[in-house]
Amino acid sequence: QVQLVESGGGLVQAGGSLRLSCTASGTIVSIGAMGWHRQAPGKQRNLVASITRGEIIHYVDSVKGRFTISRDNAKNTVYLQMNSLKPEDTAVYYCFHDLLGRTSWGQGTQVTVSS
Repeated sequence: QVQLVESGGGLVQAGGSLRLSCTASGTIVSIGAMGWHRQAPGKQRNLVASITRGEIIHYVDSVKGRFTISRDNAKNTVYLQMNSLKPEDTAVYYCFHDLLGRTSWGQGTQVTVSS
């Protein structure tokens, strides 16, 4: 079982920046992939970015060049640096940990971008 605690959401104007953090605890944390999904009101939860222990990174096209995911394996923490934020980035952001198809989720943190 993996527990995930997120922080760093908030309200920001368009063009601004936020940094999300997610710290994991549990016995298998260090060998799983981690990342972020987001869910806007009335929409499905979709992948934003992911990173493996070996730092293989994937971004959804809409955030490429604006968001940067990174990982500190010693701290069991994944970060999402979000720059040039747009109103369409407004959503609840959920941290996840995945190992061989077993996925754990954080409680979610709200990101609101005003125009």
